[in-house]
Amino acid sequence: MSGYKLDFNRKIMNKKIILLIAVFTGIMMISCKKNGILDQVKTTDLSEESTFADSARTMQFLTRMYTDIGFSADPKRFADLGSSVGIYTLGDEVESNLQSANAFNIIFQTGAVSSLNIPTDSWTKPYQNIRRANVFLSHLSNTPLSSKLRTRTAAEARFLRAWYYFILLKHYGGVPLVGDVVYAATDPVPGKRATFEEVVDYIESECNAVAPLLPPIHESSDYGRITRGAALALKSRLLLYAASPLFNGRDEMGGILGYPTYDATRWNKAAIAALNVINLQAYSLYELANGEGFQKVFNLRKNSEYILATMAGNNRTLEAIWDPPSRTGSGSVMPYQELVDAFGTINGKPITEDLKTPANPTGYDPAKPYENRDPRFKWTILFNEAERLNTSRTISKVYTYQGAEKDGMPITKTGYYLRKMLNETTIASTTSSTTERCFPLIRYAEILLNYAEASNEADDIETAYEQIIAIRKRAGILPGPDGDYGIPANLTQEEMRALIQNERRVELAIEEHRYWDVRRWKIAEKVSNKTLHGMRITPDGTGYKYELINIRTPVFVAPKWYLWPIPQGEVNKTFELEQNPGW
Repeated sequence: MSGYKLDFNRKIMNKKIILLIAVFTGIMMISCKKNGILDQVKTTDLSEESTFADSARTMQFLTRMYTDIGFSADPKRFADLGSSVGIYTLGDEVESNLQSANAFNIIFQTGAVSSLNIPTDSWTKPYQNIRRANVFLSHLSNTPLSSKLRTRTAAEARFLRAWYYFILLKHYGGVPLVGDVVYAATDPVPGKRATFEEVVDYIESECNAVAPLLPPIHESSDYGRITRGAALALKSRLLLYAASPLFNGRDEMGGILGYPTYDATRWNKAAIAALNVINLQAYSLYELANGEGFQKVFNLRKNSEYILATMAGNNRTLEAIWDPPSRTGSGSVMPYQELVDAFGTINGKPITEDLKTPANPTGYDPAKPYENRDPRFKWTILFNEAERLNTSRTISKVYTYQGAEKDGMPITKTGYYLRKMLNETTIASTTSSTTERCFPLIRYAEILLNYAEASNEADDIETAYEQIIAIRKRAGILPGPDGDYGIPANLTQEEMRALIQNERRVELAIEEHRYWDVRRWKIAEKVSNKTLHGMRITPDGTGYKYELINIRTPVFVAPKWYLWPIPQGEVNKTFELEQNPGW
């Protein structure tokens, strides 16, 4: 896939195909308008017939469904405000430099969100693509594609439909299920919400159905398309969410918001689902010496760890957003101290518990807080005196201390910039090389963490230990004399739960997990009402002085904010569509 569109065969992109794509684009402008709950616009029969009578147009129609696959995780998701505001700016990971009252990050952080100003993309984009999937499937049997290709592309379309339903599910709970029906502009569209269980069962059944029809992996020009691993991985994430406290035992709105009765065996199902991905033996953690695999993996289009990604052509996208001004980036998002402190030491222990002493030279030193840290720290956070490629194509230090030229406070509000996924030979400047980066949607590290969490909740703590050790080994954390990578022995289930939650926070930072994790764990009211901090750094002799400063105190109103409100404009279209409680 290239430029967020799947490049299914670059070699056939001759003049004829270019002309067909131009015609197809015109068709899509008619058929894909944003009009209502289910994109109720029907193309003329002639337009649909001409689209699906040609193999290239048929494949391009399928490709269109891939285009939005990563919108929910996109660092520029809310770019309609001319900003670089993603879901990670709405929680406790980063502060955005966008501070206007109508910016989505401010609306969320200050408690001003409502059903009238909630972003509509999480409702409209999934239903637009669900409709596209149904249109595609309704015509597939009459297309000139081979029988083998029909089988595979049908499985892809069904996966994508399930993927978009999952996005709806995590935002709203149960939503209307439309089956395979393609609604015309004049058709009455049912707005009755299915129960949470019905939506989970539907997505799970689709994953089960399509997995055997998909190849374990794709090679060559098909790389980036849906695989068997992606289907099983979506099921893993789905069942982990379904077993989580927010949904497992939530008797509201007749089961629309969760399972009315708690069932501990749902954790067993989630564990088995993650294990099924592992047992494919198609994926592995990308490992290099000293934990550098954690950095390098994000800059490889094809690697052993990505199960699903938004494919893109060579780019400098994240460098332009995240790099500091001295590196020609906008420095538009700045990590909070809370994220910084979540990273432990090189010994795998919390910084509050592993202090540097003569007997422990690799411990945490408050006077030099960025030394001896979990190697993932330096690949995630750009801190004061961190080294980074500059405009002269050499490596030099970035200075974020108070008043430092170009990059210091108050340019950075928190004392930090983001570094995760940045290419070490790329900056935003057009004189710089590009990277083949594709943004990860599901990677193998998540599956191991899913397996660890579900196993722990199912009283299999030993399996949880094994997964965390694998994650930390790849990270470059020191194994220690007992080979435990800093994990204390004989943890209770509650202690292991806290460790896993922090491990997800650091391993999956900025990948659209933290925002949803604190909600499904039902701890948002505890962690999302606390003051978030930055670090004011000032020169002090040959060193620096570090002062914790307040950045903002977000507002989280429980319980209604655990799920998003359905955009009020959609609710107003039918009496059947019930709004979420409190909105």
